[in-house]
Amino acid sequence: MLLAIDVGNTQTVVGIYQDGSLQYRWRVATNKSHTSDELRVKLVPLLASEGLKLDDVRGVALASVVPALTMAWCAAAYRMIGKDALVCSAETAGSLFEADYPNPHEIGADRVADAVAAKALYGAPVIVVDFGTATNMEVVDADGRFIGGVIAPGVETSASALFSHATKLGAIDLVDPHTAIGHNTEEAIQAGIVYGEADRVDGIIRRIFAQLGYETPVVATGGLASRVAAQSQTITAINPELTLEGLRLVYEAQEGAASV
Repeated sequence: MLLAIDVGNTQTVVGIYQDGSLQYRWRVATNKSHTSDELRVKLVPLLASEGLKLDDVRGVALASVVPALTMAWCAAAYRMIGKDALVCSAETAGSLFEADYPNPHEIGADRVADAVAAKALYGAPVIVVDFGTATNMEVVDADGRFIGGVIAPGVETSASALFSHATKLGAIDLVDPHTAIGHNTEEAIQAGIVYGEADRVDGIIRRIFAQLGYETPVVATGGLASRVAAQSQTITAINPELTLEGLRLVYEAQEGAASV
């Protein structure tokens, strides 16, 4: 059983793979102060809810953008399975991740995993839009190479900034807007944030198409992917498990190489 862990700044997604198939997935809040022992304790009830135990875990694949939690999860993994976790990176992804990029070591683990999975599942060229604390775009060209992308403030990050700086505007639920012209404060904020994000994504994607000289499939992933994609004119597919799939692919490639 493979434990795939995608640690973001705001949320952590945990997936369980058996025989190459995602069986269970949980999304929990990221706590940057958690120790390795606390992380192990947090896993127990998640696994138990599906009749699983820590002893069932045979491998751990990790993508983390929080350095302190990368170390904590690695320590927790070693305690659980007696061997190191596979930490996703441009280096550990090996031949699955070809990059035409000046400093591949700078590419975040989540971006590597997204690019690996998108290329494997949708072919090349392809663009990934990952809606998280940041909205990331990963561009894989027609030759299958990661050539760069975009990092912008995420939907909830932008909303939090608005609410914290505009004292008369209270936090709202980011539901699908039904009008571009808000008839009250809540509708106006929903339209501004959701339509604003969709149009920002579409505008950047079109600029990328123009620079590439061709259009590509555009795959959305992340917590708010479905909501924004519903308003987008360029997103062609939604895959909430894309990052976890990338982790699985990298793990299986490494395990296969190690067993030869």
